[in-house]
Amino acid sequence: MTWKKPNRPSHEVTQPYNDGLVTVYALEDKAKPGYRPEPMLVKKGVLRYQERTLGITRLYSGRQNQVEIQRILRVPWRPGVSSQDVAVTQDGKQYRIDLVQRVSDVYPPSMDLTLAKVEQKYEVIP
Repeated sequence: MTWKKPNRPSHEVTQPYNDGLVTVYALEDKAKPGYRPEPMLVKKGVLRYQERTLGITRLYSGRQNQVEIQRILRVPWRPGVSSQDVAVTQDGKQYRIDLVQRVSDVYPPSMDLTLAKVEQKYEVIP
């Protein structure tokens, strides 16, 4: 195995998160019982991220499943983030988290968020 900078004792590569901030929201129903559902976003947390390259394989596998994959973000691992959540980047764009994948061989522990296009914009609770 070749030496990578910076190197850790277990040969993990240090993962930078220098590209910006992403806010993760849970999607909840604010309607009263018996009324039409009114989805709104409830904040779970803010994470730093590094933009990853969207590969051709991932792009076309998403299209086969009628999902328009927009971005891949690598963020520090955080329990509770799931594919049921919505991610909002600093520019205000909303994305549905389509897939959450744990990443090995990097420090600190990280996960990749596959973000899909959202057709409906949700109301955000401050």
